[in-house]
Amino acid sequence: MENGSKVKGVEAGLEARKWNGEDRKDEPIKSYKDLRVYKITYQAAIEVLIKILPKLPKEERFDLGDQLRRSVKAVPRLIAEGYAKRHQPKGFRKYLDDAMAEVNETSVGLSQCRDAYYKFVNPKQCEKLIDVYNIAGKQLYRLGEVWTNFRRR
Repeated sequence: MENGSKVKGVEAGLEARKWNGEDRKDEPIKSYKDLRVYKITYQAAIEVLIKILPKLPKEERFDLGDQLRRSVKAVPRLIAEGYAKRHQPKGFRKYLDDAMAEVNETSVGLSQCRDAYYKFVNPKQCEKLIDVYNIAGKQLYRLGEVWTNFRRR
């Protein structure tokens, strides 16, 4: 797991829900690892990889499992890659948009796990992860908006 993260997995997403911007300390963003949305999606991906995917039935490990595996891994990777292009507003925005698409795909995949394979996976755990990814989608959208406005100044 990523070093330096104080809050892990689903708890990170639930903490993000409480965060409203006013109680956040103004910490400088020196790396993609400083982005809250990167932290929560990285930890949520690890949780999906370790706690959800291994429990899927054999017939789904190479279909739904593979698709979900790719989408959860893609989100933090796209954030990191996009951050490297943060000086190019359109380039950064493209990666954030792609990350939002992967977030949506992940939410649908987790919903399918919860609804179709509730005898194999923990539905409540899936629901918490879906909440984390829904929050991450909103954070990605807001990050794109704020970054665009900040770059215009």
